[in-house]
Amino acid sequence: MSESSSLHWQDYHHSELNAAQIYAILALRSEVFVVEQTCVYQDIDGQDLAGENRHVVAWLDGKPAAYARILRHEDDVAIGRVIVAPSARGLKLGYQLMEQALAACQKHWPGERIAISAQAHLQQFYGRLGFVAYTEIYDEDGIAHVGMEFKV
Repeated sequence: MSESSSLHWQDYHHSELNAAQIYAILALRSEVFVVEQTCVYQDIDGQDLAGENRHVVAWLDGKPAAYARILRHEDDVAIGRVIVAPSARGLKLGYQLMEQALAACQKHWPGERIAISAQAHLQQFYGRLGFVAYTEIYDEDGIAHVGMEFKV
């Protein structure tokens, strides 16, 4: 990040995103999850603009540098679509992103169970943040995942 660059974190209810912002987020998700990870699946799943769902974004020079989606379910909240843009890798945004997402969960849904479906190779990363596995490893869209929950 150069001296002229500025990183700005935002926690949005989906109704607060404008068309250009949601387009930039969806483009980043497609770039990484579909193209880079060669995972053909329906990323735009009808959840982005539903209910109480939220979007945590780090904007860097007007583009999303890191992103996570938070889905409100009946019995928990789930952090997903966790991503750091290829252009922002190496800036150590992964931990910051998860700290921002956890803070958003605790602000909007205090005391609710927080879950993630983590790529299995990232289990140690999420473990350092306070997540523990509650499932065995399973396949999701051709990638090994594990269900994890946040333990305060």
